[in-house]
Amino acid sequence: MYNLAAQTYQQTERMAVSPRELEAILLLKAARKLQVVKDNWETHRSELDEALTFNRRLWTILSTSATSPDNPLPDEIKQNIANLALFVFSRTLAVMQEGKEAMPQRLTVLVQINRSLAEGLRQKPQAA
Repeated sequence: MYNLAAQTYQQTERMAVSPRELEAILLLKAARKLQVVKDNWETHRSELDEALTFNRRLWTILSTSATSPDNPLPDEIKQNIANLALFVFSRTLAVMQEGKEAMPQRLTVLVQINRSLAEGLRQKPQAA
């Protein structure tokens, strides 16, 4: 199976948006998938693994790109992204391990992180 997050990334990239906007779009898509499961827990719980997997794959791509040695981001921002990614991976693993015992509220922080980061990416960078 082709990596869905990468495939979505490539399809969206063709729409001629900036890399920041593309990242924001994908983070919001992942947040939406998680939110649907959370809001409709009884009827959409079966979609939990797919939503978590999409989010994890997206964060893998984002964190790998952002922390790459050739990325011009300041080291402090790279470290912050790496720490955030580790938290996302840890929370995702915990929810997946809980399986049927998982609580929908456990998805809230993942949704909030994605939405907050997307909002930040959509803001115009401040001039120095």
